[in-house]
Amino acid sequence: MSAVMQSTAPPVNLHVVRWIGFKTIVIREYGRIIRIWGQTIVPSVVTAVLYFAIFGSLIGRRVGSMGGFDYKQYIAPGLIMMSVITNSYGNVVASFFGAKFGKHVEELLVSPLPNWVIVGGYAAGGMLRGVLVGLAVTIVSLVFTHLHVQHPLIIVSALLLTSLTFALGGFLNALFAKNFDQVNWIPAFVLTPLTYFGGVFYSISLLPQWARTLSFANPILYMVNAFRFGFLGVSDVDVAIAFALMTAAAIVLYTAAVILMNRGVGIRE
Repeated sequence: MSAVMQSTAPPVNLHVVRWIGFKTIVIREYGRIIRIWGQTIVPSVVTAVLYFAIFGSLIGRRVGSMGGFDYKQYIAPGLIMMSVITNSYGNVVASFFGAKFGKHVEELLVSPLPNWVIVGGYAAGGMLRGVLVGLAVTIVSLVFTHLHVQHPLIIVSALLLTSLTFALGGFLNALFAKNFDQVNWIPAFVLTPLTYFGGVFYSISLLPQWARTLSFANPILYMVNAFRFGFLGVSDVDVAIAFALMTAAAIVLYTAAVILMNRGVGIRE
């Protein structure tokens, strides 16, 4: 009887299983973002208000125009992108390290989900938070200034590629981190300096030649300027090069994350 039942059982569709697993990870991440919205969304909104109030209104009066635009208009895309970067990164590193620390990452590892789906699910969750916070900061920006939209496709593409890149970066950080201190090292000592020197608050044309040349080694400069070009039509870098770098970075980081997961780095120690 059991042999008959086994012979008539429908075959398992791996594509459906993988899609369900991917959706489950993303839905769980979304639920976590919304459940603790006071920690995931509000801080970036408050920070943006402070930046606009201090840098945009007070200091901006002395700065005057930047790149042919009002200073608040100029820094608005940079502030939006800054929030997207920090939140995409922070969501994945906190969530996946929490799964490691809480020992429930093993449930994913013994499931029929391949590692490329697991990495993709966490990256999509990070992108989701990055986009939600980016939208919230955009609304704040509209309270303080008017945002031109010249190239909407470039805006969306730069937003998604940047969010994906830093979500994957957060995943790698979570893989290697052995404690909560190591989770905070990269955001504090790498992301924050790169962001502040990434053209969020100024055009690199104002810098001396040596500093301008050094700035071109900062990947965040390309992301911020590609995003700003979508709004204002001005950029300190070649936008095509910026998109090439973002695409290459996303591919390299995703590949590295999957390879490390396959080798069990950071999850089987």
